[in-house]
Amino acid sequence: MTPALRRIGQGRHPILVVDNVTGDVDSIVEIAAALAPFPQNEDSFYPGVRRYIVKEDEAAFAYAMRLLQTVGPFIVAAFGHDSFDWTEASFSMVTTAPDRLTPPQRAPHFDSSDRADLAVLHYLSDTEGTAFYRHRLTGIEQVDDDNKDLLIRHSRPAAFSASGYVHDSDRDYERIGHVEGVADRLIVYRGSLLHSGIIPPGALLSDDPRRGRLTANLFVSGR
Repeated sequence: MTPALRRIGQGRHPILVVDNVTGDVDSIVEIAAALAPFPQNEDSFYPGVRRYIVKEDEAAFAYAMRLLQTVGPFIVAAFGHDSFDWTEASFSMVTTAPDRLTPPQRAPHFDSSDRADLAVLHYLSDTEGTAFYRHRLTGIEQVDDDNKDLLIRHSRPAAFSASGYVHDSDRDYERIGHVEGVADRLIVYRGSLLHSGIIPPGALLSDDPRRGRLTANLFVSGR
């Protein structure tokens, strides 16, 4: 297990990267496959299927708990919190065809405007990874309660005019950094950062956990 701290953008935002975090990614894929098929995600911002992990999913819940216990000290050190609360976990796969995306799915997004909220992303297959962005017109890289309305107001027209998945810099967004998606790599970043999965043209959009872009997505809140 190899932890590293990267920094991106003008704000020098921390991104925690931990490679080989479990050493047994195949068994986790099988845990996810046992829960398939995943339901279509009801949150219009995620372009795919998602299976939320609850206590009754014994193997999946135990995996998520072990994962957070393993990387907990790294999270605390990297983000300056004394501790954190686990708020949500799921297995997710991007499955929506580029021409069927809704406007919000065509642009970088943020998960929360609270800087204490952290996204914990465990790649369970090799993918292009995750990219982080700056909104060119406003200069926003990280969203908070003071700039959220400004970003929404100025980003909405671009979302309606865009097509397909954003995966690089374009007229409206500058890509300020990315992390490659390597199986059994875990990354942690503030959910307030503008980000998007890198889904290049022609990417396999399977809903089979053994073939698709499978990730475990956990959210924690620092204290």
